[in-house]
Amino acid sequence: MDHITTAGNAKPATKTRWYKQLYFWVLTAIVIGILVGWLAPTAGIAMEPIGTTFVNSMKMLIGPIVFLTIVGGIASVADLKKVGMTGLKALTYFQVGTICAMVFGLVAINLFRLGDGVNADASSIKTSDSAAKLIDAGAHQEWWQFLTHIIPNSIVGPFVEGDILQIIFIAVVFGIALNAMGKVGAPVLDGIQRLTGVMFKILSFIMKAAPLGAFGAMAFAVGKYGVSSLTSMGGLIALFYVTSILFIVVVLGSVMAFLKLNIFSMIRHLKEEYMLILGTSTAEPALPGLMRKLEHAGVKKETVGLVVPTGYSFNLDGAAIYLSLAALYIAQATNTDLTIGQQLGLLAVMLLTSKGAAGVAGGGFIALTATLTTIGTIPAAGIMLIFGIDKFMSECRAIVNFTGNAVATLFIAWWDRTLDADRARRVFAGETVEPMPTEDPAHVDDVADLDEDLAEYGHHAPKHQAEVNATSTTDRRPVYSENV
Repeated sequence: MDHITTAGNAKPATKTRWYKQLYFWVLTAIVIGILVGWLAPTAGIAMEPIGTTFVNSMKMLIGPIVFLTIVGGIASVADLKKVGMTGLKALTYFQVGTICAMVFGLVAINLFRLGDGVNADASSIKTSDSAAKLIDAGAHQEWWQFLTHIIPNSIVGPFVEGDILQIIFIAVVFGIALNAMGKVGAPVLDGIQRLTGVMFKILSFIMKAAPLGAFGAMAFAVGKYGVSSLTSMGGLIALFYVTSILFIVVVLGSVMAFLKLNIFSMIRHLKEEYMLILGTSTAEPALPGLMRKLEHAGVKKETVGLVVPTGYSFNLDGAAIYLSLAALYIAQATNTDLTIGQQLGLLAVMLLTSKGAAGVAGGGFIALTATLTTIGTIPAAGIMLIFGIDKFMSECRAIVNFTGNAVATLFIAWWDRTLDADRARRVFAGETVEPMPTEDPAHVDDVADLDEDLAEYGHHAPKHQAEVNATSTTDRRPVYSENV
């Protein structure tokens, strides 16, 4: 029997009890995972496959969702110049944001100078096999490689390897070509919109296992690395967390205040995604949820589709803070004195090397090593001084990156004069609002609707467009948007 959602029979959203919400179960799983890893380290380490399987299942969807969202957004716009301007504005904002984050890190480590007194001899520092591979990769990392790396050598490879930058490149080219096809490309666009709905439906299935994945990842992390690393270098970890919190509140909070929005309300609205990041130590599984929620908050689909995935490679505020802190800490610990000019030069190099390692396993260390190698004054082997505590900083890096990308998308939408600030304010405050017209990519009634997907994120059940409501259940002809 066909299921039809109409404006007349859409049920108002009901408040889900706290113990039934996803974030509560993810948080509970994280606590249990910490206890298992702490009290039974061997059992915690054995939980690794659970966490990695969940993360891999989420990564499996990121490439297709990014591709379909970008293509659908670009192919649907009437003026392609606006897409180009949006991309240019986003890259400009990303660079300014990255500079601010790095300056925060430089100021913090210069004020507290936690590396003084370590007196590490760079020539006697032993590197592990895993660290040596990262150092070697960083030493051969050129600042310009991120430009040449964007273009893939095959159209399938980026999806297999999960290379977001290359997927974005393919999606932009495909979307522009599809837009240029006009009415001839309408059936393809319709299929892309249907596939988008299917991908988000699969996502809703996988998200039900989020608590299990968070438990496995956290149990493994605590069981393998223990809490001893936290006490041995707790000062540096604490400084990184405090600096990151101040950056979110002061810098990102100021941007949100400029938009007349409250950053704490936005964070509360994205609590499910934050719990997912905290449990898995990576922001990638939270990307689809962020895209869906920002679109629901009043940001145009094409803006979300272009800015959010690009930001995951170019707008890494948390990684920027970490790089500047780590580089100066290593310099202080190895008694390498750097002038203000050299530190600013270090910042300039980081702006390029940090992009070169985007999306690469161990990218933070590769970027750090590439920076130290380029500067030549700080011994690259010094990364071993912070290698053991990197895992305890990854969650914070991912959370800051995620928050920075959410704020960036809202700001770019305002810059494009397309942000519905009143709607965003109401959504972030938890009010029930009507769905955006483009939220439901299903255009025919024989495609599974997305009511459950939006309900899981606390949204009102979607209403199909009037033209879809008027379509007979026996009429299977696709209904195309007017802007195609």
